[in-house]
Amino acid sequence: MRHLTIVFGTFLIAFPTALHADTIELGPRPAWLVSQMADSDLKDKLKSCIGQPTKRTLFSISHRGAPLQFPEHTEEGYRAGALMGAGILECDVTFTKDKELVCRHSQNDLHTTTNVLATDLAANCTAAFTPASGGSPASAECRTSDLTLDEFKSLRGKMDSADKTAQSAEDYLNGTAPWRTELYGLTGTLLTHAESIALFKDLGAKFTPELKAPKVAMPYEGFSQANYAQKLIDDYKAAGIPPEDVYPQSFNLQDVRYWIENEPEFGKQAVYLDGRRDLNPMDPSTFSPSMAELKEMGVNYLAPPLFVLLALEDGKIVPSPYAKAAKAAGLDLITWTLERSGPLDAGGGWYYQTIGDVIDGDGRMLEVVDVLATDVGVMGIFSDWPATTSFYASCMGLP
Repeated sequence: MRHLTIVFGTFLIAFPTALHADTIELGPRPAWLVSQMADSDLKDKLKSCIGQPTKRTLFSISHRGAPLQFPEHTEEGYRAGALMGAGILECDVTFTKDKELVCRHSQNDLHTTTNVLATDLAANCTAAFTPASGGSPASAECRTSDLTLDEFKSLRGKMDSADKTAQSAEDYLNGTAPWRTELYGLTGTLLTHAESIALFKDLGAKFTPELKAPKVAMPYEGFSQANYAQKLIDDYKAAGIPPEDVYPQSFNLQDVRYWIENEPEFGKQAVYLDGRRDLNPMDPSTFSPSMAELKEMGVNYLAPPLFVLLALEDGKIVPSPYAKAAKAAGLDLITWTLERSGPLDAGGGWYYQTIGDVIDGDGRMLEVVDVLATDVGVMGIFSDWPATTSFYASCMGLP
């Protein structure tokens, strides 16, 4: 069997090119996070699990692969996520100029997530690189719909970043956050949606494709939003994937309703990603549609950002009114995104905004996971470094 050798700090890990589904490697981070916790019964429990066997778990959802250290939506990142025990892997789905489905977080992120600006294909971009000048930051816009599938596949994935002070396209491609790494930034293999399905199946994981909002006007050369939503499902049918192994997602409730009405076997596990900007998680009067209305539409899975599910009560992290209302309506909850905020010593930023007053360091991360799992009752957590959620789930005996 051929192996791809990757360096994790002082650890050498060999990625088999055909990773066995039972192969799990967590690395040192979960143990380090436990070491940062204040003394508690939870810390004692987690400490007792360090070094114990870890199983693949549906609680651990790989967010775009493993983008804490690997270029997102690349084969290398997905293999890393699977190696860390993620039971579900995510391909964010958009389309190319020739209407082929590919894995990218956004239709217009190629200028920050690939090397396109360093290639001749930069001439195809919607907006060419413009250097920083005066008070205006450096900019560019390169869309998957600017390229054919063959052109897209010729690119290399990189860490999602840009130097907005850059005077050259070469410098613009830099800018990775200091708490991430460029150790694996030169090997990002881009994938079509169909290729991701074959890979995830081989890795022993289930599937959660997210239908991304198009940046081009729809219908696009006769390709409607309904065509787009259907094409995503058709890829799973063509690959012979059982509907119960697929959790299609969208921030667009109409996409979710399309799947419920037109592909009911897939639609029963469709995930409504709740990004409503006018929603106050502490005020049920702002939940429109209401939780009961979502359930009546056939929605079974609801996925807001993690801060929406959490509140503070006398300095203790507890479920929010949103979380309680969702559970009362019979909705299963998933949340996002762990390990995306960098060091937590300054309150955790956007993802922790409702509980920021008590987030004073990385030792709080597993406390948050415990509240989400035990008190909120989430079915799974998206993470940029799935080892953390895999470790917790295995320690606590979660499926």
